[in-house]
Amino acid sequence: MLEIIAVTLKDAIDIEQYGGDRIELVTGIEVGGLTPSIGLIEKVCNTVDIPVNVMVRPHAKSFVYDKYDEEVILRDIEEIKKTKAYGIVFGALTCEGEIDEALLKKVIHAKEHLSLTFHRAIDESNDVMKSLKTLLKYDIDRILTSGGKPKVTDAVDVIKEMIQKSKNKIIILPGSGLYLDNVDRFIQDAKPMEIHMGSGVKYNKNNNENISKEAIREVQTYLKGHKL
Repeated sequence: MLEIIAVTLKDAIDIEQYGGDRIELVTGIEVGGLTPSIGLIEKVCNTVDIPVNVMVRPHAKSFVYDKYDEEVILRDIEEIKKTKAYGIVFGALTCEGEIDEALLKKVIHAKEHLSLTFHRAIDESNDVMKSLKTLLKYDIDRILTSGGKPKVTDAVDVIKEMIQKSKNKIIILPGSGLYLDNVDRFIQDAKPMEIHMGSGVKYNKNNNENISKEAIREVQTYLKGHKL
């Protein structure tokens, strides 16, 4: 399965039309993604038929959230639940760099029917494998990760270990640094069930450019060729 980042309604329409399997809807892509407006969420979810996972991240200061941030996070989830969104993308850490289990429990309780992806906050935790062990205790569908490195292609062995340890419990969703010139090799080496791409399927590898139909179709060819 190929998940692709959308920051506009046109992105979302193009992703579906060109063969993407799922959308991660964000704003503020230049800071790693923030919660999009409710207007954009509603419009995208009412327009496309493929699943839409919505980023829930109130700011880009850090992945450590105070009580005021928590209020915003839980309020955003309540509004997202009213839309046709498939799921949410969320992550939080403590000041010590561990998974914020207290807030995670509240998010899991609040999300109800929504799917939950724990995002790349895990890559900024003190210990990726320890954090994975913590997350395996919870009702989480997938983990978006680059294996603790800026680029997932530099963490192939870590990704393989994460996939092995989380098998049949949580889907490991590798992302960050995947492009047409390396994604096929990465799929061969890591054998993920799903991958996550952003600028890698945009013209000129630029998040401000349009989605490339040719890039999506080429990536899907790689994925189909390496199905487990």
